[in-house]
Amino acid sequence: MALAIHKILISESVDAVCKNILEQNGIEVVARNQMAKNELLAEIKDYDGLIVRSGTKVTADVINAAKNLKIIGRAGVGVDNVDVNASTRNGIIVMNTPNGNTLSAAELTCAMILCLARQIPQGTASMRAGKWDRKKFMGVELFGKTLGIVGLGRIGKEVATRMQSFGMKTIGYDPIVPAEVAATFGVDFMSLPQLWPLCDFITVHTPLVPATKGLLNTESFAKCKKGVKVINCARGGIIDEEALLQALESGQCGGAGLDVFGEEPPKNTALVNHPNVVSCPHLGASTHEAQRRCGEDIANQIVDVVKGKALVGAVNAQALTSAMDLETKPWIQLGEALGVMGQALAGKVNDQMKVKVTTLGESLRTAKNYLTSAVMVGLLKGASENYVNLINAPLFGKEAGLSITSQHRDSFPESATGALSLEISTPGASYKLLGSVQGNVPVMLGLDGARLAQAVLLKGNLLIYKAESNPQTVLSVGALVIFW
Repeated sequence: MALAIHKILISESVDAVCKNILEQNGIEVVARNQMAKNELLAEIKDYDGLIVRSGTKVTADVINAAKNLKIIGRAGVGVDNVDVNASTRNGIIVMNTPNGNTLSAAELTCAMILCLARQIPQGTASMRAGKWDRKKFMGVELFGKTLGIVGLGRIGKEVATRMQSFGMKTIGYDPIVPAEVAATFGVDFMSLPQLWPLCDFITVHTPLVPATKGLLNTESFAKCKKGVKVINCARGGIIDEEALLQALESGQCGGAGLDVFGEEPPKNTALVNHPNVVSCPHLGASTHEAQRRCGEDIANQIVDVVKGKALVGAVNAQALTSAMDLETKPWIQLGEALGVMGQALAGKVNDQMKVKVTTLGESLRTAKNYLTSAVMVGLLKGASENYVNLINAPLFGKEAGLSITSQHRDSFPESATGALSLEISTPGASYKLLGSVQGNVPVMLGLDGARLAQAVLLKGNLLIYKAESNPQTVLSVGALVIFW
């Protein structure tokens, strides 16, 4: 499934390789630097795609003004400057470049740890002031110290392996990465209450979500070793800045390395100017290598979507990712076709409707999630004021009150390729449809428990007539259809 993208706006400074790759693949590109919001609102309607870094705020009003927008590409990791919910509602893909700045962010984190251990920036500032205060800047060795890593994804892993080379013990926590995976790169996994009191240094590498906002706060600082040093090169707001300042002033926190802030540029000058704080103006991805990599990655990801080859880095289009696979495309077409038939039989989706989607056969063992989304596209087609696709169908179905469940059964001996069953129940009736894919073409195998003598192609217009088992009635209806 290719996406028609002809014109893309780059709204801030992205490495020139991005523009070059897009243009080489026939996409018109307009590159602007530091666009004001009113400029973006006025211009975005003319574009199919938008590429940003962290400076452009892609808010709901920007998205709603973008009548043709199909994709938003973030040349970097975080997408907290993009309203993903509004994008999803409008059927717009939001993608990032998850690997582009991994090494640069990890290396900056390691540099922060070293600076906090040896007070390098403070010593430099003292020298520039004409002083020679050797005793004032007594540091600590990293050898034998414990580093707590909160967030054990790509960056957390790279930090762990680098700091282990200094002889640091690495412990960590992540709600997604299992303990056995963390062990493969030398991190002892533990819960946060276990982690806090053991750490000499703590670094955070999580997204900013409600669960991580203020993760390091007054309560958690109180559980830490006195003099613990903390680093945030991830997202502003993960460390509560007021709590951090209080901990620095009381000595509970012995130093902080901050590359990000809740408000950027920060207005909390007391924190930035604290003698035990090392701060940078959000430089995590600011290396030539990271910028080139991010620009190259986002351009290639968009080109792959345009060519229907792959969908990489999408944060809100998991079902659409499957639609790019040549093997799954016919199945997605089948799910949508069965959904359209279901709507024709049962009527518009509402809160009284219950739907069960069942994938049958070993070949479809991992398919129920994206096929359920495909069915929902069909059920909602024409029933919503908005354009419905694999991105927004689950959201619209939820808002309509649709009750939908999915399950899988390995057993389906009638077809080597498997099958998809759709059951719909309303207060007045129930329907069951069974379909499969034959020769890469969606077909219907059964209706309301009755198996069809011959598979019916699910394309074009279909006339379904239900009558009592009376040959004369069937002949009459057949003659009427033929001569109509």
